[in-house]
Amino acid sequence: MSTDLKVIILAAGQGTRMKSKVPKVLHKVLDKTMADCVIDSCLEAGADDICVVVGHQSMMVRKMIGDRVKYAFQKEQLGTGHAVMQAGDFIGDEGDVLILCGDTPLITSETIKEIRDFHIKNKNSATGVSFIAEDPVGYGRIIRDENGAFVKIVEQKDASPDELSVSEVNSGVYIFKADSLRKALEGLKNNNASGEYYLTDTLEAIMAAGGKTEVMKASDPNEFLGVNSKLDLCAATRILMKRINERHMLEGVTIINPENTYIGQDVVIEADTIILPGTSLKGRTRIGTDCIIGPNTEIISSEIKDGVTVRMSVLDNAYVDNFTTVGPFAYLRPGANIGEHVRIGDFVEIKNSNIDDGSKVSHLTYVGDSDVGKQVNFGCGTVTANYDGVSKYRTTIKDNAFIGCNTNLIAPVTVGEYAVTAAGSTINKDVPDHALSIARKRQVNIDEWARKK
Repeated sequence: MSTDLKVIILAAGQGTRMKSKVPKVLHKVLDKTMADCVIDSCLEAGADDICVVVGHQSMMVRKMIGDRVKYAFQKEQLGTGHAVMQAGDFIGDEGDVLILCGDTPLITSETIKEIRDFHIKNKNSATGVSFIAEDPVGYGRIIRDENGAFVKIVEQKDASPDELSVSEVNSGVYIFKADSLRKALEGLKNNNASGEYYLTDTLEAIMAAGGKTEVMKASDPNEFLGVNSKLDLCAATRILMKRINERHMLEGVTIINPENTYIGQDVVIEADTIILPGTSLKGRTRIGTDCIIGPNTEIISSEIKDGVTVRMSVLDNAYVDNFTTVGPFAYLRPGANIGEHVRIGDFVEIKNSNIDDGSKVSHLTYVGDSDVGKQVNFGCGTVTANYDGVSKYRTTIKDNAFIGCNTNLIAPVTVGEYAVTAAGSTINKDVPDHALSIARKRQVNIDEWARKK
């Protein structure tokens, strides 16, 4: 797509029907805010000069979206035309300007390209986008003449009974030649039932000035679903889930129950992996081939290599190498770096630690801020005590060490190669290679104590 395309995204509204303190465009569809969904589609289409018009809770919106876009501020919400006016300095006089809504998260990069191509091919000064609605209530109607040529857009509040019967509706998406848009905005009036400045009126103004104006009829109405309530948010999420899951299945991924599997837009999964029900894959997660993921598993921005099994566990910014098993009920926190053929078992938590190939952390164990070598075995109930209330320290366990059940490793401490810690020990000094370390009080039995009590 040509670089002389600018995009304005309207995101100033409060969204009162959402019944939320969170601005409407910051509500998430799967794992992305609606605003980010729209921005990402623009970037994927090749349009990287983007201005977001903010208003309600503008600082929160700007903080969430970040600095990858420019911003314009709409102090009062006086209509779509008024919102675009606030981006007047951004519009300029050359190239094309695409107008999108921040609450339409399902629009795709392919459709954005199609709109731009239609606009250029027909040499239009302004192009609107429409679709056929099963229930057109609430939408502006597209009015055409007897030859099918575009005449005007009529908002529902201003429409006659005949106009209300029209099922072709305005999507709220437009593309303009920049100079035509600027001139039309200069003459925009608010003499309508709402007292607002309608962006739709610019199309008629451009036509009146001799500019060619058309409306492109889009094939998929779902892409223009406006999210105005939590019910709409649920509907958009379902549509996006179906779209994403079908794409993965067509690429060779087995999803046992797509209706109960939640995969984010940026997730990558290779063929022959099986996703079991109740699984949620978020962020920039990457999963290799021949894996079994789930059921009831959440993976966030983690990398899973080939042949890995993850059952009923949570992984957050973790790395898991080939042929490792995780879970059930394991928690890999940020910085968990797990090697090949490792066993991470039930009720095990790993944080900011490296677990090298072939090691086993089978159950009821916490490993934090540690460097664990190859073929290390952790007994049940092991804890690395890495925090003294002020600072955190690392534990080092070298290759082939054996950590006995209920061992407490008080960092900083090193356990040498082939070393063994006896069950129930609290280790606060380094253990040499091949040594047995016993750190517990000698057992004392008091005869007849229980009987006397």
